[in-house]
Amino acid sequence: MKIAVLHGQKHHGSTWNTTRLLLDSLASEGDECNEFYVNDIPDCIGCFTCILDDEEKCPHRGPTKPIIQAIEQADILIVDTPNYCMGMTGQLKTFFDHMAYRWMSHRPLDEMQRKVAVAVSTTAGAGASIATKQIAKQLFWLGIPKTYRINQAVAASKWDDVKPETKLRIRRKAIRIAKKTRKKHGKSRRGLRQKFLFRMMGNIQKSGLGTPRDAVYWKEQGWI
Repeated sequence: MKIAVLHGQKHHGSTWNTTRLLLDSLASEGDECNEFYVNDIPDCIGCFTCILDDEEKCPHRGPTKPIIQAIEQADILIVDTPNYCMGMTGQLKTFFDHMAYRWMSHRPLDEMQRKVAVAVSTTAGAGASIATKQIAKQLFWLGIPKTYRINQAVAASKWDDVKPETKLRIRRKAIRIAKKTRKKHGKSRRGLRQKFLFRMMGNIQKSGLGTPRDAVYWKEQGWI
């Protein structure tokens, strides 16, 4: 089993440690796990090159390609982010901006529908659930049918200051989600909403309302 982990920040705080607890319960000997940080990815400049022409011509393809390839090849994707101002980090959003061409409305990867994901976020006070919801929304539009979520308010700015009972609660959540994720592995399929949207996007491409590059891709896949 291949696992890709995308960290929304280099800081090894409560969110990073929660992901470690999840991996401890999820990954087994023989599994391949690749971890990435998004801090050094330049801002998307909105040139539309990836959508209108070719993603390989993106001016930032160098740092983004290895991460995107790992996501596309993974069976399970874990995305974590601290809660910054009631949402995911700006660095993580910047990375997702570079994957716009893979949205269902453009050139979705068919393999995405067989993946399962986990979104992780902690916060001192409120907002962790908002951050994981934002991640889940991105992954939904990339075609991943199921994203489990781990949110936790830790009432501390450092992992060392998190109360033992809170850490125990996080560990139990991680174990529970790891079991669900492993059980879902290989069985993930599009739900009704995703099927409807995929069919709607196909009708858009078929009618010529999408971009020429996207229409060619949909025809090559045999979808229209």
